[in-house]
Amino acid sequence: MSRVYLLPVAVFLIFQVTFLGTYIVAVLEGHVVPTVPYISDAATYSPESCIFGQLINIGSVLLGITIYIRYRHVLQLCEHNPELGTSVLRHNRWALWFGMLSCLGISFVGNFQETNVRIVHFIGAFCCFGCGTLYFWMQALITYMIVPMAGTRLSAHLRLGMSVCCTILFIMLAVTGVMSHILFDGQNPRKWYPSDGGWYYHVISSISEWIMATIFSFFILSFTPEFRDVSLDHPQISLLSYTMTV
Repeated sequence: MSRVYLLPVAVFLIFQVTFLGTYIVAVLEGHVVPTVPYISDAATYSPESCIFGQLINIGSVLLGITIYIRYRHVLQLCEHNPELGTSVLRHNRWALWFGMLSCLGISFVGNFQETNVRIVHFIGAFCCFGCGTLYFWMQALITYMIVPMAGTRLSAHLRLGMSVCCTILFIMLAVTGVMSHILFDGQNPRKWYPSDGGWYYHVISSISEWIMATIFSFFILSFTPEFRDVSLDHPQISLLSYTMTV
């Protein structure tokens, strides 16, 4: 498997197609208003919820594989370059945990709609964006540590910038989201109009979510150049020896 670099590209494409596709279907079906709904609001009702859940599950699995390959990539660099020290290994392990929790959160968001299981949906969203942001910080730091053996100083700067943006957006998303729901006095938050109260906070929160999700996709896409130097071997299968008695 020499074309490992296609994995980040596939993750980027599937998430972008999922977000935009479900939004378009939800608007055409009249389930949301076109004025910047939350991503999950656009995937609340069928048929868009079915499409969203299926594609999100595929995307979360591909993302998990990408995160694991990045973990093994850094691990191999540390084994061949002892001067990197134990700090890179420690940050790499933390990054793996944060990344996998983020994948789990994405799966929760896709399979537990806000209108059906609200608490699980919000826990999934927190894991997705919160742990995902922590994963980006770990990867930005790791990139600085492994340059020039892998990656470039420019990619490290870009990842640091995206981590800072995601942190700011995550805080804005959480604060304005809570304030908008407190001030909301309409009938259906999936169809949020300016007269329903908390409109401006809602717009800020939903725009923050869309931008953050886009940055997430571009961050994973940034692994593509480094993955060009990575290849995978098929796993070895070992059969346990046994004896047959008559």
